[in-house]
Amino acid sequence: MSAGRRCQVLRGRRSECQTLDRLLEAIGKGESQALVVRGEPGVGKSALLEYMVERAPGCRVARAAGVQSEMELAFAGLHQLCAPLLERLERLPVPQQVALRTAFGLSAGAAPDRFFVGLAVLGLLGEVAEEQPLVCMVDDAHWLDRASAQALSFVARRLSAESVAVVFSVRSPSGQHEWDGLPEMVVEGLGDRDARALLGSVIRAPLDERVRDRIIAETRGNPLALLELPRGLTKAELAGGFGLPAAPALSGRIEESFLRRLEPLPAATRRLLLVAAAEPVGEPRLVWDAAERLAIGREAAAPAEAAGLCEFGARVRFRHPLVRSAVYRAATLQETQTVHAALAEATDRAVDPDRRAWHLAQAATGYDENVAQELERSAGRAQARGGLAATAAFLERAAELTLEPARRAQRALAAAQAKHQAGAPDAALGLLAIAEMGALDELGRARVDLLRGQIAFVVNRGPDALPLLLEAARELEPLDLGLARQTFMEALSAALFAGLVRGGGGVEEAARAALAAPPPARPARAADLLLDGLALLITEGSSAATPTLKRALSAFRSQELSREETIGCLAAACRTATDLWDDEACDVLSTRFVRLARDAGALTALPIALAWRISALVQAGALAEAASLIDEIDAVTEATGAQLLPYGALWVVAWQGREAAASEVIEASTSEAVARGEGFGLIAIQWASAVLYNGLGRYDDALVAAQRASEPPQNLAFFTGALPELIEAATRRGTPERATDALQRLTQTTRASGSDWALGIEARSRALLSDGETAEILYREAIDRLDRTRIRAHLARAHLLYGEWLRRERRRLDAREQLRRAHEMFSDMGTEAFAERARRELLATGEHARSRTVETRDVLTAQETQIASLAAEGISNQEIAAELFISPSTVAYHLRKVFAKLDVRSRRDLARALPGRPSAASRVPPQSGPVPR
Repeated sequence: MSAGRRCQVLRGRRSECQTLDRLLEAIGKGESQALVVRGEPGVGKSALLEYMVERAPGCRVARAAGVQSEMELAFAGLHQLCAPLLERLERLPVPQQVALRTAFGLSAGAAPDRFFVGLAVLGLLGEVAEEQPLVCMVDDAHWLDRASAQALSFVARRLSAESVAVVFSVRSPSGQHEWDGLPEMVVEGLGDRDARALLGSVIRAPLDERVRDRIIAETRGNPLALLELPRGLTKAELAGGFGLPAAPALSGRIEESFLRRLEPLPAATRRLLLVAAAEPVGEPRLVWDAAERLAIGREAAAPAEAAGLCEFGARVRFRHPLVRSAVYRAATLQETQTVHAALAEATDRAVDPDRRAWHLAQAATGYDENVAQELERSAGRAQARGGLAATAAFLERAAELTLEPARRAQRALAAAQAKHQAGAPDAALGLLAIAEMGALDELGRARVDLLRGQIAFVVNRGPDALPLLLEAARELEPLDLGLARQTFMEALSAALFAGLVRGGGGVEEAARAALAAPPPARPARAADLLLDGLALLITEGSSAATPTLKRALSAFRSQELSREETIGCLAAACRTATDLWDDEACDVLSTRFVRLARDAGALTALPIALAWRISALVQAGALAEAASLIDEIDAVTEATGAQLLPYGALWVVAWQGREAAASEVIEASTSEAVARGEGFGLIAIQWASAVLYNGLGRYDDALVAAQRASEPPQNLAFFTGALPELIEAATRRGTPERATDALQRLTQTTRASGSDWALGIEARSRALLSDGETAEILYREAIDRLDRTRIRAHLARAHLLYGEWLRRERRRLDAREQLRRAHEMFSDMGTEAFAERARRELLATGEHARSRTVETRDVLTAQETQIASLAAEGISNQEIAAELFISPSTVAYHLRKVFAKLDVRSRRDLARALPGRPSAASRVPPQSGPVPR
């Protein structure tokens, strides 16, 4: 584009250009930048991206553009961006190479871990930027396939110390949330003066001033509209008025202007444009091969290029995406079918069987079983590459092309399941309706009911899913007992999530239904034992259920289970380990849950796994490590669009005792839990609130919160975790009768468990209600038992409570010893409110202790702590990057800061400088890779 044309397009964009200039300056200095350029169609987003390219002669530029018709093809957009960079693929760790090769169809393999794909792209960009600053531009990002959008969003959020800029142009409104939270530049319409000047540059004929005002008002200063709309109008129309009685949306009006420009073109040119519009990749060989089959000569391109609608060069490019959509929508059904048939013939079956199948599907004029089978095979390949949206699209079209009712219903059901997994519940329900109209067998009908229940549970974790899942489980009993028991577990999980809202009745109903189901035909597996144990816990209480639940936990740790079977039940197993006060099982199972979810690429399960891991780490007092996992949960939920209350963040902020931050999380979580009817979430929120208020010494508030967290009906015997908080608050508040009632409930579970954790908490709670020698014996027992566990947070609280009791007994020297120990432990853990409470008690004994806040304690950030801890173990930068889903350059950047903060010069020194560093129990085993750089 000429300089004059460029100046014309960027009229009125001084501020936006300055923003882009600053971005380029930053990456020239070695910084990373991400920017989302938002605006309505035609407002000039693409022109601004071109401006940036012209201003970056010293940078390498990688480009991609979202294509509407490719939104169902997983990783299509990512391939556009990365294909020119793949010569550096060999420099990445092998698991990342494999993930990217599989995602791009360069090699066969299991579905790639989305995190490995994102991490591979991050590493690839970092490798390129080592030699030259890199600018990645993604135009029309709202039309990216979901897999590419997730991966690029992940990369944009993880860039830190690379000379890389990632810039997306996104249509507003787009309805997508992958880019939320990234730096934005909103591009508005031109101001009145610039709009008038731009309009005058394209209209040389006399123009009525009222017509000019109307054009500017209706286009709202949109540059493309100002340039394109008047061109299709006659001089008489311009002079007599620019009236559109029922004006469509702006994009529709722009398309209409393009359609007017198509009308005078030769028929062969319009047909060639339709071929190009139907072949979204812009591959010239395919376009010309298909054109040749349609008897279209190469001379047909000239009129389209002369009209400024399309370029036929190294890549076929429309001037604007709306040109493509205008061309395609203007064609008749028969014309599009003919063009797709030609493209299918031109597409090599061996090289690109999936795109060929898609073209065949669009070319089909009626039912076609052969094409439907091709689509089924394409769906299988798409699923192997992790493209659930593509899988669903292929299966949906396969169902549409199927004549035989039973097979059509089966394919519609499979498509519905894929749509559900891809996060499209409304589309899944529509396909279920189609499946129900067909000739499904009993198992098929039961699967329909099961999927309806699963969708209801995902959409809203309230009470709606329970009756659907229970009905499906009963239907499945005589047909597929294994699936039936799995469904009973899902029903029980749904009931537990909504338990408080339903008053507990739904939980008991689900438990009794599970107990009434036939026993498994094979020897009891871990999942079978867990289901039976949970059902017994609900119906008969802790004493009856604990032996079975202990066997279940043991089985999870010892049996050879499939990855899918284990992941499906580990959330319930982690919860059971907590209910049974089994700290060893909490640690082992939560670690295993995280590792399996990561290895399998089970990103829907990974946030839940991380939440349970955070819970275990918080109880162990490893708050820094727990906090570092919150970012990972956020990254996964952003990548998948999953909905989950911030359980991990709740526990961390509650134990940290930072009231302002905790209140913000608690209030937001409460609103979300109430809106969804998520009773279990409300319990967790009140439990965390009780911990927060006990730490702050606000015992009235703690008592209210703990009482609410302990209110589930008595038959829900496992809701006892908040009882120790209730007992502490009630005794401090001077209402021992409420503490006595709570202790009776607590004892039912602690005696059944018999673990040191359980009996240590019971002894500590009894001590609060005792006097004299009995109290002292119980405090010492609590400390002795908890000292044998991983539960360091509650051990510190035992020291604190014992020290407070000793001070009130006027034994100041003995009190100082316990309070000093409590203060040191709390300070090292980062539990600020409890540490301050211990400091005040020490002050009352006459001893001064330094108040250690975040400024005095947290020398390192949470991420710096995690990176430093891994580096101290001898893990390389690339291995750390692979584990934490960041780039090696970012690891090196943070390590430089760590070395400066701790005044160390080597990794060997880190081990000595981090005396209290958290364990690496939650880490995935390190990958192989090069030595540290």
